[in-house]
Amino acid sequence: MAGNTTAGPKAQLYDAFAASGKALASGKRLELLDLLAQGERTVDALAKAAGLNLTTASAHLQTLKQAGFVATRREGVRIHYRLAGDDVAQLFALLCKVAEAHQAAVPAARDAYLGEDGAAEVTHEELRARVAAGDVVVLDVRPAEEYRAGHIPGAVSIPVGELAERIGELPEEAEIVVYCRGEYCVLAYDAVRLLTDLGRRAIRLNDGMLEWRLAELPVDAGDLA
Repeated sequence: MAGNTTAGPKAQLYDAFAASGKALASGKRLELLDLLAQGERTVDALAKAAGLNLTTASAHLQTLKQAGFVATRREGVRIHYRLAGDDVAQLFALLCKVAEAHQAAVPAARDAYLGEDGAAEVTHEELRARVAAGDVVVLDVRPAEEYRAGHIPGAVSIPVGELAERIGELPEEAEIVVYCRGEYCVLAYDAVRLLTDLGRRAIRLNDGMLEWRLAELPVDAGDLA
């Protein structure tokens, strides 16, 4: 029957689309994609960062690999995972924004997680203009390995957990623009609250490294600044 959509090639096509959706139907798998958007990592490192045991992390990563979202390479006994392409990062970022716009539970969950720091925010364009003018310090508060994998040019690396003891490395009178992994990353919020409590002037980039990369803005990699 010409109009039948219950079986046949069309159903197979939409089932194939649905398989990708099923692979994303886990908060922890989305968290793993978020981490991999920062750069390649081993299974051990991903498990630690996501708060998972090794077996569970491996199972989630296998699901993502079967869906084609991640790729691997072997180095000795270690397996390194990476996103299969920038389109996967784009899909993750879009999923988060669509969910926030259309799912009532997301804004409240976002606010409960990120908290309120009362800080101003700057856009990519504003940040680049202020960096060019030399009137701000850009602070990357992600773990050092994420900074090495790629960071905003000129950014200083101080992971948020080290910020209180290393605050003396930041010029006292400068305004500090803080960023972390992405729009939904709590590290920048925590850093701004800490800096403000210690009497520093701190504001946030309005998203993070994920969106900076997707906007195809300049990225440096390598040694710590």
